[in-house]
Amino acid sequence: MSVAEITYFDRPGKKNTEKLMDVVSLCLKRTGIKTIVVASNSGETALKAIDRWSNSCSNLIVVTSHAGFSGEGALDMDRSIETKIERSSAKLVRASHVLSGVERSFTKKFGGISRVEVVSQTLRTLFGHGMKVCVEVSVMAADSGALKCGDEEIIVIGGTGEGADTACVVRPAHANDFFKFEIREILAMPRKKRA
Repeated sequence: MSVAEITYFDRPGKKNTEKLMDVVSLCLKRTGIKTIVVASNSGETALKAIDRWSNSCSNLIVVTSHAGFSGEGALDMDRSIETKIERSSAKLVRASHVLSGVERSFTKKFGGISRVEVVSQTLRTLFGHGMKVCVEVSVMAADSGALKCGDEEIIVIGGTGEGADTACVVRPAHANDFFKFEIREILAMPRKKRA
């Protein structure tokens, strides 16, 4: 048995980023985990993570949204920020969102909802958008080959909109083995699910 603390933020959002990173730093010291996966669309959170953990974390992975997420052909992350990430010790992953992907285009065109979108909405409803992001980017990192799956635990950081407000320790899994994925410890999350 182990006892750990959970940090609850009053509301989701960017304002929680620095405190969340303090919580993650404490977990790194306590557990010795060597891999952190960070969700970052603009790259701002990624650069903060690199500044904070590039010397203490042997595997820092930044996961960003796929090309076209915000508009046809558009990239959410500026190329200059991508270059900074690539020059650091971090890995950059750009991949389709595993909890929507092509399913979203069927929903937009024909209506209804897919099983994958139900999983996504359930995570958002019960634990907030940041937790959905944590699960999603872990699987995206695993499927890209940047992250090994198995019983080695990782810390994953997600957020609601901009910044970071949720972190957890997980046992990652690939999309085709999604039911092997485990959230083993919640480090921080917002109490209210909407800003």
